[in-house]
Amino acid sequence: MEDMMPKVLIPVTNHPTLGETDQANGTYAPELSHALHVFLEAGFEYDIASIKGGKAPIYGADIEGDAVNEAIFTDERFQAKVTNTLPISDVNIEDYDAIYYPGGFGLLSDLATNDDFAKLAAKHYESGGILSAVCHGPAGLLPVTLSNGEKLLASKSVTAFTREEEIDFGTINDVPYLLEELIARIAGRYSKVQPWQVFVVEDGRVITGQNPASAHAVGEAVVKQLSN
Repeated sequence: MEDMMPKVLIPVTNHPTLGETDQANGTYAPELSHALHVFLEAGFEYDIASIKGGKAPIYGADIEGDAVNEAIFTDERFQAKVTNTLPISDVNIEDYDAIYYPGGFGLLSDLATNDDFAKLAAKHYESGGILSAVCHGPAGLLPVTLSNGEKLLASKSVTAFTREEEIDFGTINDVPYLLEELIARIAGRYSKVQPWQVFVVEDGRVITGQNPASAHAVGEAVVKQLSN
């Protein structure tokens, strides 16, 4: 029965810095680990993929006092997957029930404009799959264009990391662009709550979370939809 369990594809960035700066960056560890923890608790399988494959740049893996993050990042199986991410060319999208984009600033510089992943995501969604993302992760949904030529987000309600949170985080001047502004221009509706509060928007099979604190709740929403 094991091969009948839902399987999640987790696309991560290959871009190792914050925009064009030399600040080490990539995927923000807690947004990967907290959702993954929920998937694993539900018995789900997962793969981690990137555009080029290979070792994924990660930051925030050593945050003190985050037991979930520590447990995931010290797991050997996880380490093997995150050190040897599948290149997109090796991904068979039909193997997956959901896609989950963790945030971090890196993907603003690659997944946010990558047509190859966008085509896989569109195919997945139009085949009945779930698209989920948290924080800066929804940037990965920006290039997703459906077979009717419309942008996926054009008719969807979503959330993502906010301008206020960029200011609080001290990154407002270094990000390549302001994600909130870009998504608000494209999406059917963009919503947000007070900075750093847990906030998830579900619009059918598109599930988005506002910030790192929302990663667990996005994971729960994915599990709930796949368990129905």
